[in-house]
Amino acid sequence: MSLRTHQLAIIILNYRTPGMVIECLQSLQNQVRPDHRVIVVDNCSGDDSADTIEAAIKEQGWDEWAQVERSPINGGFAAGNNVGIKSIDAEVYLLLNSDTIVREGAVETMLDTLETHPDVHMLGPQLEWMDGEYQVSTFRYRTPITELMYASSLGVFAKMFPSHVVARELHGWSKGIDWASFACIAIRKEVFDKIGLLDERYFMYFEDMAFCRKATRAGFTIAYQPEAHVVHLRGGSSPVKEATKQRKRRPVYYANARSHYFRTFYGGLGHLAANLLWMFGYLIGAMRGRTGAVEKEWRDIWASPKHSMGSNA
Repeated sequence: MSLRTHQLAIIILNYRTPGMVIECLQSLQNQVRPDHRVIVVDNCSGDDSADTIEAAIKEQGWDEWAQVERSPINGGFAAGNNVGIKSIDAEVYLLLNSDTIVREGAVETMLDTLETHPDVHMLGPQLEWMDGEYQVSTFRYRTPITELMYASSLGVFAKMFPSHVVARELHGWSKGIDWASFACIAIRKEVFDKIGLLDERYFMYFEDMAFCRKATRAGFTIAYQPEAHVVHLRGGSSPVKEATKQRKRRPVYYANARSHYFRTFYGGLGHLAANLLWMFGYLIGAMRGRTGAVEKEWRDIWASPKHSMGSNA
């Protein structure tokens, strides 16, 4: 790989999803330009994922713009993306989930938007389902009050504290948002230069919100471009969303990431407040026959904020 600076580096993280990665690469083949490169990071899958992806790249003639980087360990989402970012020098990095399909023209639209808006440093596209149905991909930060709202699953708290509702449904161009999903996010190199790479103490989840929060604190601006469309097959690269949907217990790394987030941005007392508000909301919701909690979450929220890959990571 050349040491020169490329206009764009697309980082795709793979963990045992070679079929999805190949579909994602297919969606990019008519969108990459001579000054673009795609780095597929295999996060120590422990199967034939890397070989399968490399074979597809060679067979399809994509090796002029795509390559596989093999991480020696599975350090999680943040660590895997950092492997890709460190492997190449680029003006803009586009982090892309393996369970995505990039609609025609989306890459060009995002780059054109960044060129037109030099004051925008991070940019999220419109995420959607395969049939084009809208997905919420822009959000407000989680706060201790959001834990009350989430655990109770009662709309009255959302009406009382609208500025603490995490999901922020946007349908038009918006600049100055809190954070956007890292299923697909464009980040200028200068952001990494100033605040560093993704925090590897998050194995998976919360790292995108935490990075955006750190970036906005440093004076960087995040925007949303609904004219760029990317399909996100939610949960295709992680079991957490499906477990949440079925109210099953989440992996240990989710609880650790949550604890690390609250302790980082609110301190030990803020983490305690978040948990107490969660417990209060859970009790109120349970009394009314509804709650947003999953199995054993009342216990897991007290997890220490240690980075843990664990047996179920």
